[in-house]
Amino acid sequence: MSQVIAVTEAITNLAEAEAKFSLHRSTNPQFFQEWHDRLPSLTDSEKVILDRIRQRYLYHRNEDSPLEETVKLLLVSPLFELAGFYDPPFKLQTEVFVEITVDRIAEEVLRGKIDALVTYTHPQKGKLWVVVLEAKRSHISVWSALPQAIAYAMANPFSDFPVFAMITNGDEIAFMKLVLGSSTEYDVSTSFSTLPLRNELHQVLAVLKQIGNEIAT
Repeated sequence: MSQVIAVTEAITNLAEAEAKFSLHRSTNPQFFQEWHDRLPSLTDSEKVILDRIRQRYLYHRNEDSPLEETVKLLLVSPLFELAGFYDPPFKLQTEVFVEITVDRIAEEVLRGKIDALVTYTHPQKGKLWVVVLEAKRSHISVWSALPQAIAYAMANPFSDFPVFAMITNGDEIAFMKLVLGSSTEYDVSTSFSTLPLRNELHQVLAVLKQIGNEIAT
């Protein structure tokens, strides 16, 4: 009889994620270029919208620490829309339940729920995972979402291709890339903040577009 454990209970820190899934962080500077190299340019209208998104988030942030659902509504949803993830050929699913078998001998299975999953059906490669979202409320460190994002990315059934994750607490946004294989590796981007006057959501949208382009090629 298999032992089913919640992802949130089994994976509480990065060391547990690395040990549980036998993975390591890549030391290759070329491994995760999608977050900083040859990013697509944004239009003036996109920049205006991003400035409005940031102002709206800060308006709600000034008096309270937004809950996870508020963060998704104020930031993630409009960013995904601008990135084109709501339109063909991309498809969005929310509250996606997954199971990951981590020990076939002991029959240990991790069960969890992905906040949001963007997929893409490639004409030659079939259905691919594009972005896994893991969100937290703003008073929790964005990096606390990384171990769970790794766990959910490990549920990717299309192991020949990389899967990307976006982690956010509203105040900060970061990205992860994970590649399954004989040597499972991952790496993370820098953390982009919504708080400085210089709107770093411009880079966030460019990264999302770049990830979409990478998967679709």
